[in-house]
Amino acid sequence: QVQLVESGGGLVQPGGSLRLSCAASGDTLDRYAIGWFRQAPGKEREGVSCITSVDGSTYYRDSVKGRFTISRDNAKNTVYLQMNSLKPEDTAVYYCAPGNPYSAARMCIYRLTFGSWGQGTQVTVSS
Repeated sequence: QVQLVESGGGLVQPGGSLRLSCAASGDTLDRYAIGWFRQAPGKEREGVSCITSVDGSTYYRDSVKGRFTISRDNAKNTVYLQMNSLKPEDTAVYYCAPGNPYSAARMCIYRLTFGSWGQGTQVTVSS
């Protein structure tokens, strides 16, 4: 089964940028939709951005629209989440996960993923 490893998190000041990477192994990325999810302390995990494998359609939760961009590079078997204009409210552990849905919105909203959650990568936005 496909295995995903997140990287690229870190500590940045408000307004800064980070690019998260989701590297796949064990299978090719183009077979799966990929979603980025995050969980802040004391809060439930929420969908941030998802991208389908069929047509490459994307979804962004309202709070990150215009600031985050999800993309996939099938040649490198990697999905990226470019995060610009970061805010303290973006602080969370970010996870990526595979899925089969044709709808990016449904994947993110309803967490339509399979497999186990990995370690994630910590994003901290603070001055």
